[in-house]
Amino acid sequence: MTRFRNLIFYLSTFIIFSLLIYFIVMKGQSLEDAGLVKNVSPVIAAPDSLLSNLKVNAVHPLAILLLQIIVIIGLARFFGFLFKKIHQPSVIGEIIAGILLGPSFLGHWFPQVTSFIFPLPSLGNLQFLSQIGLILFMFVVGMELQPGGLKNKMKDAIVISHASIIFPFASGILLALFIYKEFAPADTRFFPFALFIGIAMSITAFPVLARIIQERGLSQTKLGNIAITCAAADDITAWCILAAVIAIVKAGSVVNAVYVLLLTIAYMLLMLKVVRPFLNKLVKRYSDKSILNRQIIAVFFITLIVSAYLTEAIGIHALFGAFMAGVIMPEKENIRKVLIDKVEDVALVLLLPLFFVFTGLRTEIGLLNTPHLWVICALVIALAVAGKFGGSAVAARFTGQSWKESLSIGALMNTRGLMELVVLNIGYDLGILPPQIFTIMVIMALATTLMTGPALNIINRLFTK
Repeated sequence: MTRFRNLIFYLSTFIIFSLLIYFIVMKGQSLEDAGLVKNVSPVIAAPDSLLSNLKVNAVHPLAILLLQIIVIIGLARFFGFLFKKIHQPSVIGEIIAGILLGPSFLGHWFPQVTSFIFPLPSLGNLQFLSQIGLILFMFVVGMELQPGGLKNKMKDAIVISHASIIFPFASGILLALFIYKEFAPADTRFFPFALFIGIAMSITAFPVLARIIQERGLSQTKLGNIAITCAAADDITAWCILAAVIAIVKAGSVVNAVYVLLLTIAYMLLMLKVVRPFLNKLVKRYSDKSILNRQIIAVFFITLIVSAYLTEAIGIHALFGAFMAGVIMPEKENIRKVLIDKVEDVALVLLLPLFFVFTGLRTEIGLLNTPHLWVICALVIALAVAGKFGGSAVAARFTGQSWKESLSIGALMNTRGLMELVVLNIGYDLGILPPQIFTIMVIMALATTLMTGPALNIINRLFTK
């Protein structure tokens, strides 16, 4: 009986309100008849009208952005999977997927497809979304450093780390001397141009290096610990140098650059001496809770956004602020692990591939259309390897490491990966790196990261005989 009663109630409600809606609609249509609404479109559209509506909807900015995300993530996942199968970091496959979607392949062979998927007006949306992905990624990189765990090893690693920066940085400055006249954009001074070439040559991809060490089972070994510590110190130093370089470039004069650097120092003191203790106290108050509540998570994310905003406003780029926000996050009770788990998938899987494609759209290998340009590309790769690999290996040997460990550290520190692309895109946005040099540097980043695995295999074979 209860079942029939529910059915009767449902049907009566449906009929009564359907009739009510019908009478309201009829009353509303009488207003149209009174001439209050003119040029009313028919309720049932013609087939050609439906097709035209579909075409308009398909090129709506939101629809285009969703289509771009579908294509980018699909191709990035596919190439990432392929490269993992051949024992290469999946990030290399994702970078190559981005290049294939750019003018080097898709734009060259299928220009109409490129103009539909990546129309010029849509690139602004893609860029900003990719920047959000980078901000989240740099937040994760900062958290993965765990400076508290580095203090005990920093003295042993600081020589290797700084040698791995100064050697390639100096070689980059030397390279800039020879290519400045031919490639530097108009109205670009030598000093900022040389600084960006130097920093692009000396960066190490800490996240990629960490994943290579993990995949090879080196995490608990002496070699793995030294390499991770060196890369962490390298990242902190390189990003501080990059912040100074950006400040100098954006300021335009020495006086303004000094002001920017002073503001940067004040910002870092604020983050380290005020914000970090505040966050630690906040966590201690909720230390009895096994899961962080949403209010605490909200405070962490607000810290990230405010930090990124401050560094962007100061003039040293939002990515440095995101990196610093990650560095100062509390280490107690696996707080960082919880935050990394929450952020990493969204950043690495959804948003970061957008950055790879945006980089790919700027990378046109066809610009290297003469033997002279390819010779310069080979020279850049050789100098990058000699500076980073050689500088790290020599310094490691000097600090007492064995030849096998020294060469392995050199091979690992030579990994550039995604961090190189971040630096290159900053230089490109600032108008310092021209398209040809940008493309050469992207190729160098891919080459030096691809050679890490084979180099480690060769070193292992040489020292097991």
